[in-house]
Amino acid sequence: MIGYYVHHQGRGHLHRAQCIAAQVAEPVTVLSSLPQPAEWRGPWVPLPPDTADDPVDHTARGRLHWVPLHHRGHRERMGRIAEWIRAEHPALFVSDVSVEAATLARLMGVPVVVAAMRGDRRDEAHRLGYDLADALLAPWPHTLPEPGWPAHWYAKTVHTGSISRYDRRPRPAVGGDRARTHGEVVVMLGAGGADVTPADLRAAARATPGWSWTVLGGAGAAWTEDPWPVLCRASVVVTHAGQNAVAECAAARVPTVVIPQDRPHGEQHATARALRAANLASVRETWPSAGEWPALLAEAVARPERWAHWCPGDGAERAGRLLTELAARPGRQAACVPR
Repeated sequence: MIGYYVHHQGRGHLHRAQCIAAQVAEPVTVLSSLPQPAEWRGPWVPLPPDTADDPVDHTARGRLHWVPLHHRGHRERMGRIAEWIRAEHPALFVSDVSVEAATLARLMGVPVVVAAMRGDRRDEAHRLGYDLADALLAPWPHTLPEPGWPAHWYAKTVHTGSISRYDRRPRPAVGGDRARTHGEVVVMLGAGGADVTPADLRAAARATPGWSWTVLGGAGAAWTEDPWPVLCRASVVVTHAGQNAVAECAAARVPTVVIPQDRPHGEQHATARALRAANLASVRETWPSAGEWPALLAEAVARPERWAHWCPGDGAERAGRLLTELAARPGRQAACVPR
């Protein structure tokens, strides 16, 4: 059995877990505050929320990320994870992502894989989580490593390339080729929060006559559970730099404008820098002014399509092999015998 902690922010962590679990030989149990998806057929351990409006010493003096003192939800959350580990004796625990969940599993004698994130992870908490991990799972290509990591992190990192629920999914039939100068702009803002306002979108659309604009997610727009057909018909996709959003654009092989949003540790800006360095997408650090959009869309559609460099299509299989191999390491049976 493999335990898989899935963070509740956005939907990217869950989508990635589902893709990877489908490629693992071992049974996988998800532990998460997210509701169990209808399509998930494996075990699911619901975790209580541990949010707090006014947390007390929630970083343990800078050593961790979220451990609020005297918080019943947090205590119950950690207790459920610990009880599941005690009862199931998992061969491996995957954290995507929580330093606290990874540390708890390792304290209970379970090997740990941590889903790595781009950005500055040199704080005390990340150093703890990355140091104690048996392996780091990096969903980006090895040719675009995250700079500044210590050597022992690189040594245990498996770069899979991006992981998307759309990898190798057949494209729907779309009449004709994508327009090179006009067509449909799809704005994909996701479920993890956005810095773009409806006024920003209206101004961009007014500045680009001949282009139609479709908005998926964000303020005032309906959530689209399966944007694949819309991505495939788009002439250009405009999105943030979240790992899941970039992976879906890469899987669709669609010209993309990436505008990173502010996230802890500069995660999205780090991803945007890697995309710019590899000339994979048009990157702007902030939302462009209305007058910049005509040239920006033309730039995006003129860029040679190189998304296979970021998304080779077998990222989930590579991750699945890693988890299967680690779960089968010698010593597993001894670790699973109750004392």
